Amino acid sequence: MSNQVSNEAHVIPLRTEPVRPQPVRTDAPEPAPREPLWRDLVGEVLRRERLAQERTLRDVADEARISLPYLSEIERGRKEASSEVLAAAAHALGLGLGDLLSLAQGELTRHTGAARRTAAVPRHSYKPYNGLCLAA
Repeated sequence: MSNQVSNEAHVIPLRTEPVRPQPVRTDAPEPAPREPLWRDLVGEVLRRERLAQERTLRDVADEARISLPYLSEIERGRKEASSEVLAAAAHALGLGLGDLLSLAQGELTRHTGAARRTAAVPRHSYKPYNGLCLAA
């Protein structure tokens, strides 16, 4: 008697029926574009202002007394910075905290656009707000 092992694998099918593709609905509304996060907007403004002044990350971090890696993460939108840290970074760039937040609000308006906002909200319930809103 020989104890030979077969080299053939036994395949078990995972599906018994073929998967049929779902028909594409042409009447379905397009998903609303994702609004940018506040930390991304603030980071964009800080980076843009720093580069416009032709300053290095190290220079601004040293003047603001913030660690270089932390300021880098703020600029990339990876960290939610406190108002104290944002104020220090803004002052290092010659801006006030209000200036920084106003510029970030402008970025938010630019990213979202009035057309997308009015399409998603019925006209009778949409009231534009032209002020600055802060949340802690």
